[in-house]
Amino acid sequence: MINWGILGLGKMATKFAQSFINQKNICLKGIASNSNLKSFGKKFKIDKKFHYKSYSDLLKSSEIDAVYISTVNNFHYQLISEAIDNNKSVLCEKPFVTTLQEASLIKNKIENNKHLFIEAIAYRSHPITQEILSTIKMNEIGKIKKICTSFGFKVNKVKKKSRLFNKDLGGGSILDLGCYPISFAELFRNKSTKLNFLNVSGSYSVTGVDDHAEIVYVMNNNVVVEAKVSFKENLPNNCIIYGTKKIMKITSPWLPEQKSIIEIIDGENYYKKFVICKNDLYINQLNSTSEYFYKKNYLQSNNLINIEKSYEIFKILDYWLNNIK
Repeated sequence: MINWGILGLGKMATKFAQSFINQKNICLKGIASNSNLKSFGKKFKIDKKFHYKSYSDLLKSSEIDAVYISTVNNFHYQLISEAIDNNKSVLCEKPFVTTLQEASLIKNKIENNKHLFIEAIAYRSHPITQEILSTIKMNEIGKIKKICTSFGFKVNKVKKKSRLFNKDLGGGSILDLGCYPISFAELFRNKSTKLNFLNVSGSYSVTGVDDHAEIVYVMNNNVVVEAKVSFKENLPNNCIIYGTKKIMKITSPWLPEQKSIIEIIDGENYYKKFVICKNDLYINQLNSTSEYFYKKNYLQSNNLINIEKSYEIFKILDYWLNNIK
């Protein structure tokens, strides 16, 4: 049995808490926030003695094994660090930090303490990710030549205090959305080769954070990656992998449903692969992460984002963020 606690009770915390319904060997034991405690606790039947107004008090509880950090971005570094100090396994919302210095410090702390950490990029737990990798491995589309991927939606009104546009809260399109296209490309990257950055561009909102950004780089010596994120326009929100034989297209890759589709395009012809998952996206993430925390044995096949992968992703995000022209 793994007893979980949630830090921060916003929209994602609600989705995470709903994932515990009818699950075995995992329990939502405690919640912590300076607001919404009573209503959230009542909705998910959390014993009042495990309602904490202080994040630190929940982290100090001996009855909590693992925590889900669902606060705004600028609190992540502090809470991950404190969770490690209190011997808690950690599932943290993306981005797990807001600066490269924080990323390096957290990586060293987790590795030195041999602690368990996963970044909550939920699509990585869905069976469609493994089906994509298997299709590539079977040489169905040939060798990869280019990967094009995007995630963007139009925000009609800039709210200066919102987490998306507030620089102090770790806002901006790259920090909020960039981990999705970059983590997708990382599925196919050979870590022994260096990245060659070709172009970075973007724009800034009135609050000073990036609201649109594009990046082009080469990995594995000859695979071109084109990624785009935006708060200014509704992007295709898909992934397209161009192979030497065929093209693979994944629609809505960031929020795959229980029945998802992969399209294989060969000239004017195409066919579809259907991927069925009995659970929704967040139940799948909860179960995969809990299994990892319980067995303490990282399985490459589940494609979860551990600290090593998080750090590699963030290094690219940091370059992207600091080189917009």
